[in-house]
Amino acid sequence: MNSRSLVVIASACIGLAAPAAAQEAFVGAYVHGVDTPFTLYTGEGGTDIMAGYRFKPVDLGFLGHPAPYAMASVNTAGDTDFIAGGFGWKFGNGPIYARPGIGLAVQDGPSERYDTTGRRTDLGSPVLFVPEIAIGANLSPHVALEASWVHISHARLFNWQQNPGLDMMGARLVIKLP
Repeated sequence: MNSRSLVVIASACIGLAAPAAAQEAFVGAYVHGVDTPFTLYTGEGGTDIMAGYRFKPVDLGFLGHPAPYAMASVNTAGDTDFIAGGFGWKFGNGPIYARPGIGLAVQDGPSERYDTTGRRTDLGSPVLFVPEIAIGANLSPHVALEASWVHISHARLFNWQQNPGLDMMGARLVIKLP
């Protein structure tokens, strides 16, 4: 079984298992491999289709009440796919809100890749951190639209000399479930 099949199967399992407990479902399209100050060129591109669920917020004491989430991202150009889980906080109760989050991802990118100058461009580890930030707008009581940035990286923890990271930017439609 290849890694793309694993991501598709994991996404289906998340989708089948989550509806009874999910607070929100989301789906979006992202530009893959956006050049930002947090990344180096990896040679990856294309579009990512991301889908996931946010569960009801949990009380984490001094960390507040984040909503646990699970998501999957499939790259349409055959580049790095990933599945992730973590916590997201929502700030703002009006029509506009911010939603930062942090989690862990398992990715299927190459374990070793070099550019034409000999510099490593692989992501350095199959397990990566996933910080993200979204700005959302409530379109109705049950629908929101979020513009978001998602970053995957190992933060130089697994190889202090190599960490190109990978950024995705896009928009997602959020459906609020009962």
